[in-house]
Amino acid sequence: MAYYLGMDSGGSKTFVVITDETGTIVGKGRGGGGNHQLGKEPAFHSMRESVRLALEDAKLTKEDITYAVFGLAGADREADYNILTPFIDTLGFKNSYICGDAMIAMRAGTTQADGVVLLCGSGLNCVGMNRSGDVFQCGGFGYAFGDFGGGYGLATEVFRSVIRNWEGRGQATMLTELTLQELGYNSVQAMFNDFLDRELPIPLQLAKLLMPASQAGDEVAKQILLEQGEELGLAAAATIERLNMQQDTFDIVLAGSVLTRGQDPTIENRITEVVGKVAPNHGIRKLQVEPLVGAIYMAMERAGTEVSSEAYDKLSQFLMD
Repeated sequence: MAYYLGMDSGGSKTFVVITDETGTIVGKGRGGGGNHQLGKEPAFHSMRESVRLALEDAKLTKEDITYAVFGLAGADREADYNILTPFIDTLGFKNSYICGDAMIAMRAGTTQADGVVLLCGSGLNCVGMNRSGDVFQCGGFGYAFGDFGGGYGLATEVFRSVIRNWEGRGQATMLTELTLQELGYNSVQAMFNDFLDRELPIPLQLAKLLMPASQAGDEVAKQILLEQGEELGLAAAATIERLNMQQDTFDIVLAGSVLTRGQDPTIENRITEVVGKVAPNHGIRKLQVEPLVGAIYMAMERAGTEVSSEAYDKLSQFLMD
């Protein structure tokens, strides 16, 4: 029997599963944050412990694992791999592969090995892989490096729109009342002064106000979502062109809370319009399962095993929390 190990390691948690070739989960392990950019030693400890717990749960040893794939937050550039590769080697698996956590999210959301993922949670990222296995990442490094939005950026746009309307520089928006309710203020002036006096950061939860406001017909909210969709579409289009995927048939997987939990279609529709100009054969899928599932699919494929319909059926039940 062949066994496969997958890891999804992010800033707040690390999750490992082990499956057999049918997709049956035989072991699980959880740990704390595993992004080395937030602290190398704590991240390594979390990853090591999660692997140990999963092997212990499965009653297996590392020698029993046919292939292991590690989807790691912060695995973005060569400098990161120079840190991560030696550590993963110390775990002692005979066959292993490291990639960014966005890549396993892409593979989890489609039945193909190739495709593109747009990830929009607290931040944003775009990664693609073509049929030849070439990978390209577009974005993921913040506003100064070309990005727009993500949860924190959208929250800032909400806050800024409320302030601009209050001062008379921007149009009226229902985001004002929604923001005051969300943050517990009686007036914009009270909120304005409190944030300045206490040097408060803009709360991430303001981003979630955009979709209900847009659905209710608010033009300010809709314009912010349209801009986010435009930027995500441009990132996907650039990735597709860099990887020469314009004529291919593949899925764009939408991942992260901003793209998967809201009901307003504005962002998704704009992505489709922008990408359709360069890749008419693309499809759109929202990620519904744990990204970790993608690491298992990748481990199977890298070991030369085709992912069976049985494995897809079983792991498709591994829904996100």
